[in-house]
Amino acid sequence: MDTDGYERLTARIEKAWEEFDDPATPRRFFRLDEISDLLEPALLTQEDTERVVGRMARIALSDDEDRDVVEAALHAICTAGTRYTLPLPLVQPLADAADRFDPPLLAYVLSALGSTYDKAAIPLAKRFLDHPHPEIRREAEDALTEIRWRYRHELIRGAVPDTLD
Repeated sequence: MDTDGYERLTARIEKAWEEFDDPATPRRFFRLDEISDLLEPALLTQEDTERVVGRMARIALSDDEDRDVVEAALHAICTAGTRYTLPLPLVQPLADAADRFDPPLLAYVLSALGSTYDKAAIPLAKRFLDHPHPEIRREAEDALTEIRWRYRHELIRGAVPDTLD
């Protein structure tokens, strides 16, 4: 993407943030959905994506937001996680506060943990393998599979030469 295109993209995100921050904006969660849609094609730099994810995580953890806003923020984080590797320090506060989320919201948190591909996230996800809701147990298993898959494949790539001479 050229510089002008990137500036237009980040301007659209900034406009959505401004509208979200305005308490007079109806259905503020739509602004977060708009940002989520802009994350999907993976056109932002990793640094800009991390800024967006960090802010979404703070919104999801805010006591001042209604459920629709929290869900939109968590959905945006998961959308970013399908295209970017999410640093564990951005996602861990969500996992640490997991008890505050109902099962549908907790599923987003576990998906985000898997998108970190960080071995340190394994114990955070493992604690949900015995959750009373089957969907949460499945999400925990999926998160662990994602994390372990990355490390298995890195080991395989490192162990086998790229070319056989």
